[in-house]
Amino acid sequence: MLTQAVLSDKSVQGTQARLGRLVERFEPISLSAMKNVSLLNRTDTKYVMSASQLCSALARLCERYRVLDIDATRLNHYQTLYFDTQDLALYRRHHDGGRNRYKVRYREYVDSHLFYLEVKYKTNKNRTIKSRLRTPGVTTGFGARGVDFVRAHFPYDVGALGPTLWNDFLRITLVSKFKVERLTLDVNLQFRHGGAGAALPGVAIAEVKQQGFSLQSDFIRQMRALDVRSTGFSKYCMGISMLYEGVKRNNFKPRELLVKKIMQREAVDERVH
Repeated sequence: MLTQAVLSDKSVQGTQARLGRLVERFEPISLSAMKNVSLLNRTDTKYVMSASQLCSALARLCERYRVLDIDATRLNHYQTLYFDTQDLALYRRHHDGGRNRYKVRYREYVDSHLFYLEVKYKTNKNRTIKSRLRTPGVTTGFGARGVDFVRAHFPYDVGALGPTLWNDFLRITLVSKFKVERLTLDVNLQFRHGGAGAALPGVAIAEVKQQGFSLQSDFIRQMRALDVRSTGFSKYCMGISMLYEGVKRNNFKPRELLVKKIMQREAVDERVH
């Protein structure tokens, strides 16, 4: 099981403050203006890096992207409650490399006071299709309307699903000025299940959302310049792997080793500086 490297609260807050200063250099975009780049049917390209590497990339991109600004907040708080079967069938399908896989979750967009029930479908052609239903809040069940929605987008037994994992993080959302492209940049990832918790301090998860994969993305070019390679990464699967005893995790070892290396390097850098 992944062990966490220790970063001080001061270091985590310092990284957050640095990111906050960097995103102030970007032109803002409102939530309503982002409708043209909702990209609910898309390709996703993910990158796992240190928060320091993310800061280096952002410093070179302020003329290429706009940043989502909600009531003068550019580092937005998200909270997610994931659902799975009692034997974690959705987690296991991802672990075993199955295509046509699903995630079912509530997501709270804390700063904009929005709540959605979401079904995320990864097709066998490597496309992501997200369906969502506006809800009045996050609950541990679906209600009649939610059950109908999940049944319409999820081909398995809705009654077998129950809450399995809470996930909290801060997100920066960037929109390209020149292409139909959106970026989500997540830091301060935390997971909760029962009375247990885990975190990934110093780790940043970037996701490039495009209509079709293109290397012409300014962000992807920065990743190549920083020698950060794309890799599959699921926050849900990482949280389950960290907090659930006895689950299969062998196929996630490369991601866990990468995350561990990043956290250790960030912890060493903190001690040096």
